[in-house]
Amino acid sequence: MSTTTPPAVQTAGASRMPPVDVTDRKYNKKRRQPLPYLLLLPTVVILLVMLGYPVVTMIINSFYKYDRGAYIGFTEPEFVGFGNYTNVLTDSSFWLMLFRSFLFMIVAVLLTMALGVLMSLLMMRLNKGIRLLVSVGLLLAWAMPALAATQVWAWLFDTTYGVVNWVMTRLTGSNWFGHSWLASPLSFFTILGIIIVWQGVPFIAFSLYAGLTQIPTEVLEASQMDGASPVKRFFLIMFPYVRSIFTVMVVLSIIWDLRVFAQVQALQMVGGTADQTSTFGVWIYRTGTGGDFGLSAAAAVIMVFVMLVISFYYVRQTLKEGN
Repeated sequence: MSTTTPPAVQTAGASRMPPVDVTDRKYNKKRRQPLPYLLLLPTVVILLVMLGYPVVTMIINSFYKYDRGAYIGFTEPEFVGFGNYTNVLTDSSFWLMLFRSFLFMIVAVLLTMALGVLMSLLMMRLNKGIRLLVSVGLLLAWAMPALAATQVWAWLFDTTYGVVNWVMTRLTGSNWFGHSWLASPLSFFTILGIIIVWQGVPFIAFSLYAGLTQIPTEVLEASQMDGASPVKRFFLIMFPYVRSIFTVMVVLSIIWDLRVFAQVQALQMVGGTADQTSTFGVWIYRTGTGGDFGLSAAAAVIMVFVMLVISFYYVRQTLKEGN
C-alpha cells in the first residue's frame, strides 16, 4: 500500500509553514561580523583617553583636600571623602551662582530660539540674492571665536572710548562718557546675553531653515488657499515638521548657555565684578585657581551630573528618531 502524501496535502502543509526570510538571515549574519566593531575601536579608544581619563581623574580629586603644598606637588593631598561635596552644597555662594546661571540660561535660550525661528522664517521669504547676503552675515557671526567676539562687544561698550557711550551722548544730550556698563550685574548680563544670543542665533536659524525647506510646497499652498493665517500655518503645519529639530536645538542651547565660560571670563577681566557675575564654569575655575582644587573638582562633578540629566532627553530623543 502506498504511503505517498497526496499533492494537495503537501501543498496545504507547505502553505502552513512559516516563510523563511533569507534577507533577515543575511542581515543578522552581517551584523555579527566583527569588522564594524573593529572600525569603531580607534574612535572609542580616543574618546576613552581624551574624555574618560579627565573625568575619572576629576572624580578622584573631588575626594581629596588640596592645600598650597599639595596643589604644587610638594605634599600629599588629604582624603576627605564626600567632604568637598558637603562644602559645595552648603555654600550659599554656590547656590546663588547656580540660580544666576540657570536664570541667565533660561533668558538666553528663549531669546535665541525666538530670534532663530524668526530668522529662519525670514530666510524662507527672501529672494535668492538677499538670502545669500543674510546667510553670509550669519555665518560670520557664527564663525567668530567667542573670545574675539567678546572683545569686540566689550570695545563697543567701553567706558571711555565705547561707541555705545558716544551714541547715548549724542541721542540724550547728557554726558555718558565714563559710564561703566560692566559694573552693574544687570547690565553685565545684558551685554553677555547680547553676545551669547548674537552667536547662537545663526546655528538655530540655519538648522530650522534646513528643516522648513523640506516641507512640501503643496501643503503650504493648500493651507494658504484654505485661509489659514501665517501664525496658524506655522504652529499647525510648519512646526510639526520641524518639532524634532526644534527639540534638539533647545536641549543643545540649554547645555551651551549653561556652561558658558570664555565670554564671562573675558568680560570680568575688562571690568565686571567676579563675585556677582560668575556663572557655573567661571565659579569652578576661580575656585580651583584659588587653591581649593578638591572643592573645584567636586563642583565640576556636580556640573557634569547636571549636564547628564539635561542631555538624557536629547540622547533619548536621538535614539528614538534613529529607531
